[in-house]
Amino acid sequence: MFRLWAKAFKDGRMIADTVIEDDSHQRRTQKVFATVEKACRQFDLAQPIWLDKTVREFQLHSKTRFYQDHFIEELAFDFLEIEVLEDD
Repeated sequence: MFRLWAKAFKDGRMIADTVIEDDSHQRRTQKVFATVEKACRQFDLAQPIWLDKTVREFQLHSKTRFYQDHFIEELAFDFLEIEVLEDD
């Protein structure tokens, strides 16, 4: 089971979080994009833009942060952090 934890932070505090599960037989990359999309829908956000830095962080640590410059619309929080909790 693949599980991704998405957390929204404002002023150093977590203000919202969700855990998205994916038990499909897709590749890991496809699962990451699918679960991030579902998490963004729950937070009522558009998809973030994956910059080279966020891709590298995620590849190294299975965790990264999306700041205002990763989104087109204005955020009601400081950043969105995603982290893989469980990987197949």
